[in-house]
Amino acid sequence: MLTLSKSHKMKPFLSGRKAVILLAFLPFAAFGQTLPSENVTVLKNFEAQLLDAERIEASPKLPAPDTSRSKQVYRLPYRDLNIDYPPPTIRPFGMRRDKTGDAYHGIIRAGGGFPNSLYGDGSYRYLFEDKMDFGLRVKHHSASFKKIENQRFSNTDAGLDGTYYFKQGFAVNGGLGYSANDAYFYGYNLDSTFTEDVLPEDVKQRFSNFRINGGVFNGERTVGDFNYLVHLDAYFLKDAYASKEQGFDLKFRGTKWFAEKHSLDILLRTDFTFFQDTFSQKLHNFFLTPAFTLHGDFFNVKLGVTVANHNDEFSFFPDVLGTVNILGSQLAAFVGAEGTFQKNTFLSLTTYNPFMESRPELRNTRVMHYFGGVKGDLGIIEYSGQAGYKQTQDLALFVLQENPLIASHRRFEVIYDTVSIININGSIVVNLLDGLRIHGVVNQNIYTTTTAQKAWHLPAFTINGGVQYTTLENKLVLRGDVFLENGVPFRNDKGLADNLNTLFDVSLGAEYFFSKNIGAFVQVNNLADNQRQRWQLYPTYGINALAGISARF
Repeated sequence: MLTLSKSHKMKPFLSGRKAVILLAFLPFAAFGQTLPSENVTVLKNFEAQLLDAERIEASPKLPAPDTSRSKQVYRLPYRDLNIDYPPPTIRPFGMRRDKTGDAYHGIIRAGGGFPNSLYGDGSYRYLFEDKMDFGLRVKHHSASFKKIENQRFSNTDAGLDGTYYFKQGFAVNGGLGYSANDAYFYGYNLDSTFTEDVLPEDVKQRFSNFRINGGVFNGERTVGDFNYLVHLDAYFLKDAYASKEQGFDLKFRGTKWFAEKHSLDILLRTDFTFFQDTFSQKLHNFFLTPAFTLHGDFFNVKLGVTVANHNDEFSFFPDVLGTVNILGSQLAAFVGAEGTFQKNTFLSLTTYNPFMESRPELRNTRVMHYFGGVKGDLGIIEYSGQAGYKQTQDLALFVLQENPLIASHRRFEVIYDTVSIININGSIVVNLLDGLRIHGVVNQNIYTTTTAQKAWHLPAFTINGGVQYTTLENKLVLRGDVFLENGVPFRNDKGLADNLNTLFDVSLGAEYFFSKNIGAFVQVNNLADNQRQRWQLYPTYGINALAGISARF
């Protein structure tokens, strides 16, 4: 304990701030040494004095403002931003057409030729902004050959169609058409037993066909990447001998895309045919075809099935196709299998053979096809080659009627047979120079019939080739074509198999525009004047030509 003597009391100036300082150092002094617990003697009093200080007057002033502009540099740390966004879809499905630039909307060709030929062809198509496109067409071609009595024909066709695109993303299309095709049964000229004179009206056959179609589809890509289509095709056909046929083909199609490249397709189709003459026939088919297509980096695989129903009987056909890119676009190999019902209607039969009888039997041809081949694009050459095997039931063959109801009407009837077909075909397109295009197709069929001696009137070997050259700034177009086909087998008067003569047809054509809108054309067909009979007793037309003027606007 620290005590002070009464005779040495501190002066008052130790009080206050100095006393506080002194008291602050006391603990350290006490810690450093041990003081006696008795009285402390103060030898000298300490008097602290401050020197006189000079007072300085300060008048603070604000600094002048800095009016210069300084460039500020901010350094932010780099950071990757992950932004999810749908990539653009590059597919033609369900996309509205882009507005076209300046182009020719219409073209008209009109002219005539020999022997006694008349030709006219016109078409017009226009796109109204981005909402609607509209088109119409008219064509007529007729000719009369004097070498063979009543060897003549006349074909006329007209139609219009249009599509309207709605803002909601869907589109509606539709069309109307009419055709009147006249054929003449001039086959009596080669029948030695027939000697009567015949007027054109006596052997004239006219096929009048009215067509209508319409549908709804997505004009733009949908949110769910789903494409849809509902479409109806209908026709009303009649001939000059009171035969009538109506057909209604309704399709429902949907395609769902996955990962922008894989697709699931579903097709539902109802195909009705009503035929009426002295008795009625019906040929109705129903199809359900689901298929999934997988697109890889170097391969595509389609796996599907076709379920067909006719007369309440179900048939199942494969619908598969596999493609492998061996050398990119230069070489690809493919293999597949497919099957279906192919209708033999009055319309399809008379389109293939206009000298048909008016009351044929209608049937389905059941087709099963296995095939494989290669294809590629070498830059200046595009090629494809395929070999396959077909199994057919009720394949349509054509034979001349033995006892016609009308002596001058030498017409054909259809018979059906089970036929297997080995098929080999190939095609090539060569673009050697700018504006020069060469193309060719070869096809070989080997038929094995079950009941018939031969595949009556079906060609086995065919070659089609041509060359086209466009020059003088697209003002001049030159064309040349060649057609070769074997003589088709037919059943002669003795009921034995025989062959008709071979087709060899060479044709040349040219078109030249004198100005932007006006030009002229010429076409010469069958330069070899080949009198081949494609159908027994019906030789084809010999050398013939057309010439006329062209206009585009």
